[in-house]
Amino acid sequence: MKGRAIEYLPEELAWVEANKTLPREQMWRRFCFLFQRQDVSKTHLAALCKRNGWLTGRTGCFEKGQVPLNKGKTMPFHPNSAATRFKKGQRPVNKLDIGAESIDRDGYVKICVAEPNPWTGAPTRMAFKHRWLWEKANGPVPEGHALKCLDGDKRNCDPSNWEAVPRGLLPRLSGRWRMPYDSAPAELKPTLLAIAKLEHAARGRRKGPVGI
Repeated sequence: MKGRAIEYLPEELAWVEANKTLPREQMWRRFCFLFQRQDVSKTHLAALCKRNGWLTGRTGCFEKGQVPLNKGKTMPFHPNSAATRFKKGQRPVNKLDIGAESIDRDGYVKICVAEPNPWTGAPTRMAFKHRWLWEKANGPVPEGHALKCLDGDKRNCDPSNWEAVPRGLLPRLSGRWRMPYDSAPAELKPTLLAIAKLEHAARGRRKGPVGI
């Protein structure tokens, strides 16, 4: 339910427009003092300015040539703060050496490689180890394809243990229609993969090119 509309006298509106560049808190306090308006809140006054396009002209961003208020000032010494500051030459605890590995939450191995990070510009980046090794041996993964672990062990990153398959084939290995591929006995995996490929190829012939 909407409340009662706030009414303003012409002289009040003229004052607000003339003082629109003041900080809203300061403008509101002066307005209430000058016109004895106890029924007008800071939110009401801000909404009035917004409706009429009476903006402060401030963007909240530093303008070119603007001097920061704390320029030239040093942080006051405090023993608790000083104990946690980085020292010159100190190594961050989360820094990884080239070749360092970790396991992500999905069970895939990630490795720190000496390749530029396209997002941060850092000289190293984290890569999925199985994909990185596979592409070193076979070239880039074809468009529309993903690497499938053949023995079900995601930590086995040998390129021979991974095969590039169409992404549309992956749901057929998830267990939606038959035994899940990853948890199936080793002797059944080749059969399950072969069946999934045949079904995907048959569907592709009916609806379009395989892999789309």
